[in-house]
Amino acid sequence: MERKIQKLDEKVVNRIAAGEVIQRPANAIKEMIENSLDAKATLIQVTVKSGGLKLIQIQDNGHGIKKEDLDIVCERFTTSKLSRFEDLSSMVTYGFRGEALASISHVAHVAIVTRTEDSKCAYRATYADGKMVPGQPNASADPKPCAGNVGTQINVEDLFFNTPLRLKALKNPNEEFNKITEVISRYAVHQEGVGFILKKYGDSNATVRTSGSSRLDNIRTIYGASTARELLEVSLENKKLGIGMNGLISNANYSAKKCIFLLFINHRLVECSNLRKAIENVYAAYLPKHTHPFLYLSLQISPRNVDVNMHPTKHEVQFLHEDKIIDAIQNVIENKLLGANSSRTFLAQTFLPTTSGPTTKTKVIQDNAEVPISSGSISQKKAYAHQLVRTDHLSQKLEIFLEPKNPTSNTSHSSSCSHELEKERPAIKEKLTESEVTNAPEEILQFILNRERRVHYTCLKSLHLMTFIHYRKLTKQRELKLTSVQNLRNAVEENVAEELQAMVRGMQFVGCVTESHAAFQFETGLYLGNTTNLSKELFYQSIIFNFGNFEKFRLSSPASLYDLAMLALDSEDSGWTEEDGSKEDLAQHVSEFLQMKGEMMTDYFSLEIDKGCIKTLPMLLDGYEPDLLGLPMFALRLATEVNWDHEESCFKTFAIECSRFYAMRKGHDLLLQCSEKNQVFQVDKRKMWKWKVEHLLYPAFKSSLFLPKRFQDDGTILKIADLKELYKVFERC
Repeated sequence: MERKIQKLDEKVVNRIAAGEVIQRPANAIKEMIENSLDAKATLIQVTVKSGGLKLIQIQDNGHGIKKEDLDIVCERFTTSKLSRFEDLSSMVTYGFRGEALASISHVAHVAIVTRTEDSKCAYRATYADGKMVPGQPNASADPKPCAGNVGTQINVEDLFFNTPLRLKALKNPNEEFNKITEVISRYAVHQEGVGFILKKYGDSNATVRTSGSSRLDNIRTIYGASTARELLEVSLENKKLGIGMNGLISNANYSAKKCIFLLFINHRLVECSNLRKAIENVYAAYLPKHTHPFLYLSLQISPRNVDVNMHPTKHEVQFLHEDKIIDAIQNVIENKLLGANSSRTFLAQTFLPTTSGPTTKTKVIQDNAEVPISSGSISQKKAYAHQLVRTDHLSQKLEIFLEPKNPTSNTSHSSSCSHELEKERPAIKEKLTESEVTNAPEEILQFILNRERRVHYTCLKSLHLMTFIHYRKLTKQRELKLTSVQNLRNAVEENVAEELQAMVRGMQFVGCVTESHAAFQFETGLYLGNTTNLSKELFYQSIIFNFGNFEKFRLSSPASLYDLAMLALDSEDSGWTEEDGSKEDLAQHVSEFLQMKGEMMTDYFSLEIDKGCIKTLPMLLDGYEPDLLGLPMFALRLATEVNWDHEESCFKTFAIECSRFYAMRKGHDLLLQCSEKNQVFQVDKRKMWKWKVEHLLYPAFKSSLFLPKRFQDDGTILKIADLKELYKVFERC
């Protein structure tokens, strides 16, 4: 029989191994930078073409490679840094396996020019598949003398030319260049005394350029002065754990959309997801939601406690006492942030810089003192009328064009409503007192009439009388490591519509159109947003991402679950029929069932149920209060629509029902309140919903909401006008 198991060809084996070590151009550059650092280089210059796929050139001023070693320098498992396996326990260099240059030579054309300090000239050699090969046809493969400085220059051309699938997967040169920039920037920050230069082939200006200054200066050069000024020094020394640490971390003034975490363990650039999560948990109490810190940490751990040989690319390491070390680092950072929270620095400048003039003044406000700073004149390109974007929040809003301007029409409409109300006043008197009917504004009476088929007047009145008491429980945020909750969070983050997300993040609020729709501007486009749908999604995500950490609203008087259920069952929206049984029995069942689940709802959602009454509700958005007219249906749907049998489904359906209750909808904020003295209905800020939409909801949409992909097609956000298109229309006219 024919053998099924065969030995692979050596070239195939080497190419597979090379693909594990060199996954993309940034990996190759990382390996060669580490070789330069091992060679004691003080200046490393990197030049790339097409994101490193066409050319990578690394030149350093290290001690160079001896001519006698050039014939085996690209063979696998050849190194000057390791001789025995036991040496791994005391490894202090970056390279040790002898695989970096070998792997690169199996997937690219490699040429090395090198010169040692005691050599009179440099030598050039070319390599393919780990072997030294002739640079030209019919020539010798031996190294050729040439001119060159002390150090080493490595040229890597046509990376992955013989692995077409890998090359096809890396078809975006800009993305690869960004990865290269990230790697070099991180080493440039860490390596004090070593200068780094990164250029694109043919460009005179460098993308990254450092002179080997201090780490803080390097951060200022690469990441900007705004980042450097907000950094705090941290340090740790623990002889028991055999660890030392120093670093720079951002304070509470700094926040960014993406976490920048530079982690070096024994001067090796690595990743540690557990340490990253622990530190971000500390910052969660100081930074706005969905924003992240800047972190640079350099850990020194005894080499015998670190395993650097667990991953082909060496970007992951494993070390002993990981949990204890992470806890110690977490405590140091938390104490540092607590001690640095006494003063805040804010930068402010003129709202719109002038296009001409001698200076633009900037104020630095620190510790209640204002210091003026002058800067040079700011020039701007001329913007044509159809390219102008409204940026001043003080500009007039669209809603001024939506308000009725004809007083005659208002009067006729009001008299029509009054005539209709006069017919219905006898019916209203059966539910309200004569004083309440006489003094209640017509809008309130009309509102009650519209709700006649949905709720009882008596219970409706009690809900109107009920108010919120802000009950803030200022406790430390707790971390609930529930897989079901993490799955729900991942589902939200993986289903983001990137184009809509960018649009909402950069929008300018224009004005309310109706209670369920508002207009906003993005660049030169005018959009109509469905406030109801957006607020539902906002409150759903608030429950998922703040799971178990809600502040509370306390109701001024407890709301009976039985009364709420009865009120909901009397509404047509409940879908109750006689076949379902008596309302009293159903209401009693709802009350008993929700009391059984009360402990869990109190713990996870701050919805406190005691003695058959709802006492508190969660605060999902600071300053935003839900409409209590929806509380009866919310209580009924908690018992009937939430899947209490499965954990993940339970949390998801609870969040959905809660978001339905909290969402802004038509008639949301037409409040009926009763004064304590005369028990007369009054309107309190009848149009307050506009303030909530503009100052609470849309700022939350802009800063915190992840927009799901379904919003692209369901009409939640519609483009209704574009300045460029309008100009085309007027040009035709």
